[in-house]
Order: sequence, then C-alpha cells, then structure tokens
Amino acid sequence: MKVKGGYVYIVSNKSRTVLYIGVTSNLASRSWQHKHVEGSQFTKRYKCTDLVYFEFLPDIVSAIAREKQLKKWKRQWKFDLIRTINTDLRDLYNEVGDMK
Repeated sequence: MKVKGGYVYIVSNKSRTVLYIGVTSNLASRSWQHKHVEGSQFTKRYKCTDLVYFEFLPDIVSAIAREKQLKKWKRQWKFDLIRTINTDLRDLYNEVGDMK
C-alpha cells in the first residue's frame, strides 16, 4: 500500500491580518477552493483566499501532526515561518496551480 503525502498550508486575507492553517493531500485543488471562497466557514467569514505558505510532508499523518503543531504556535512564529519561503507575504496561488 502506497502512503500518500500531504501538505500543510496557510491562507490569509488580503490585509494579512487573519491566518488559517489547514492540511490537504491536493494543494492545487484546495487552494482553488479557498481562492473561490469554497473553503471552510472560517475562511469564508474572514475572506482567507490567499495562499501564503505551504510545506510537503511524506505522509498525511505527519502533515496532520504538523498542522496541529503550527496551530499552537504564537502568531509571530507563524509569520516568521511564512517569511522563510515568502518574504513579501505574496499570494502563492499561481505557483501551485501548476501542480495539478
């Protein structure tokens, strides 16, 4: 049985005041859902449409564990993590669209 990897991702609103952390096995599809306001109730309410961070883990169990870890982090730690790959906090949506 092949174990499928997973992505931990962070989406934000346009003003970068709200962060939402999620996990998925299909980042391109999940990013599309957020971009088109088809994400969770939280992301709909706070208009979290911009993908600002993601990381791949070799299995979904590890991705879920990482998601839980990040959700416990302080806000500044999350922004520091985002800036390790995205210094300008720009929307990475177009970059993952090619992953389909």
